[in-house]
Amino acid sequence: MAGGGFTVAADAAPSADYGGRVTFSVVVTCLMAASGGLIFGYDIGISGGVTAMESFLSAFFPGVLRRMAAARRDQYCVYDSHALTAFTSSLYLAGLAASLVASRVTRAVGRQAVMLAGGALFFAGAAVNAAAVNIAMLIVGRMLLGFGIGFTNQAAPVYLAETAPPKWRGAFTTGFQLFLSIGNLAANLVNYGTSRIPAWGWRLSLGLAAAPAAVILAGALLIPDTPSSLVVRGRVEEARAALRRVRGPKADVDAELEDVSRAVEAARACEEGAFRRILRREHRHHLVMAVAVPLFQQLTGVIVIAFFSPVLFQTAGFGSNGALMGAAILGAVNLGSTLVSTVTVDRYGRRPLFLTGGFVMIICQVAVAWIMGSQIGGDGESAMARPYSLAVLALTCVFSASFGWSWGPLTWVIPGEIFPVEIRSAGQGISVAVNLGATFLLTQTFLSMLCALKYATFIYYAAWVAIMTAFVVAFLPETKGVPLEAMGAVWERHWCWGRFVRPPVKIDEEP
Repeated sequence: MAGGGFTVAADAAPSADYGGRVTFSVVVTCLMAASGGLIFGYDIGISGGVTAMESFLSAFFPGVLRRMAAARRDQYCVYDSHALTAFTSSLYLAGLAASLVASRVTRAVGRQAVMLAGGALFFAGAAVNAAAVNIAMLIVGRMLLGFGIGFTNQAAPVYLAETAPPKWRGAFTTGFQLFLSIGNLAANLVNYGTSRIPAWGWRLSLGLAAAPAAVILAGALLIPDTPSSLVVRGRVEEARAALRRVRGPKADVDAELEDVSRAVEAARACEEGAFRRILRREHRHHLVMAVAVPLFQQLTGVIVIAFFSPVLFQTAGFGSNGALMGAAILGAVNLGSTLVSTVTVDRYGRRPLFLTGGFVMIICQVAVAWIMGSQIGGDGESAMARPYSLAVLALTCVFSASFGWSWGPLTWVIPGEIFPVEIRSAGQGISVAVNLGATFLLTQTFLSMLCALKYATFIYYAAWVAIMTAFVVAFLPETKGVPLEAMGAVWERHWCWGRFVRPPVKIDEEP
């Protein structure tokens, strides 16, 4: 295992899967853990739809409604409101702080307890938002939701990576994104239904966030902690029992437990803190991926689709109900493409999915920019013809599909599997913090960017997708099927990162 100067030697590297197989227990356990994605997905879908409801806007953001009622208006600038974007983005600022705290807490209390705390906080946030009578209550509720998401996003992907059999780790880890997509689709369908309830439909939309919170609470209570987390806390026999439960009776549990224990002991041999350790030269590749992968995910332009698709579709000429239905269609497409990723990620690998997804997203964003530029124009005062509005919907569906099989799930897969155990919590904490921090900045600025850049907003995001696709080609090695305890060899062979990785040494040779 690479990292911290203490690496399991090649002759101690584990076998491909220790003889483990996909058991009923590991499926159920990973599904329970992956359900943590439900709360994130539900929030992503619900916030954009609620901000398009007239009853919600009239109660909290009447200035937006006044601009919508203007005889002549810039289509790009109708929703440009700092208070409105603060409602959406405040969650992610809280989530950023929570994810950094969670990375320390999870080492002391385990992945399971952190997921349980995340579900409880999200449940409380849903209750506050449903009862909100002013913007202050909305923001407090959103921050509680953010604390819940920060905890679960930090713990759940790592739990999945540590529990799943190496051969099928990609498929199981994409389960987080699968549940995220299910939550997003459910939220869009809820918004479409509650938009027909005058005055208080938005309260129902926000309050129903308690349902996915209850799912993750129940799931966290029913599953054991991961073997790695139990060994870190000195509970070796419980770790053995957890491994036997998820690997099946024919698996070489003792061999896998021995490799996990070696990795933990190597980590303990260095007393330097995990956050300081990840800054060392031999972890340069880990730090770069912890920052670049989640940052690039947000710079795909998914922010346009995920949070503001109803706003985008209204800008493109759809009515309020049509915009909400368009968002629901996008949610269904994203769910279907995530299923595609689940069944292909361990067959074809991570890199092919990244590259094909990036290529398709570039084409879609350039095409949407051309349509909106030619139809709405730079002043935003022209109406878009119906066929072009439908074309925008179709292109955003294709974009959503390509994101759903590439940067959507793989942003959770890669950070969850590349870090050695001594920096795993810190690495995942940084990754989630960067993801939520970038989400905060982009949700806070997107509506102003759309107002300022007009249709060129989509060219801006297309350029970023081109950059990140080139980054994958040059710097991201293939990690398909590699056991977590043998991941160091992947980086040693890389043309760039190999010079940063220390040569492996046997633990028993350490002074």
